[in-house]
Amino acid sequence: MTKLKVDVETVRELANLLADTGLTEIEIEQDDFKLRLERKVQQTVTATVAAPAAPAPAAPAAPSSAPAANAAPASGSAASQHPGSVEVLSPMVGTAYLAPEPGAPNFVKVGDTVTQGQTLLIIEAMKTMNTVPATKAGRIVAVLTENEQPVEYEQPLFLIE
Repeated sequence: MTKLKVDVETVRELANLLADTGLTEIEIEQDDFKLRLERKVQQTVTATVAAPAAPAPAAPAAPSSAPAANAAPASGSAASQHPGSVEVLSPMVGTAYLAPEPGAPNFVKVGDTVTQGQTLLIIEAMKTMNTVPATKAGRIVAVLTENEQPVEYEQPLFLIE
């Protein structure tokens, strides 16, 4: 039986390359030697709850807050304009698609009622389409991104109350 000599430094450099670039696997082949590194990536959706503006318990949204909800982000924090709302954050860097395909209606729009787990949009990352679900049931009060726009990790995408 032949003992395999592996250059640990090369393996370490390849592992760092995976982490630095966001790739999930690398495979190299040289003569009769083949090395494949793979890393598991967990995709999570994080929700941030905004603190109420007043010290009293938050009541249902006042009717005057409805006109402020629009498809484009407003100046300042959108969550601060909707106390008690939950931000749905991007779980990754990619391109946001608000509809399942070109020409189709958007998954959701301002004013829609959603259930927890319902698809809100798709983020394309590295030629893979990833659905982003609602983190809670409620009403969409703001859409904070536009169709086919790049999004960053943990960028707020929607507000749900």
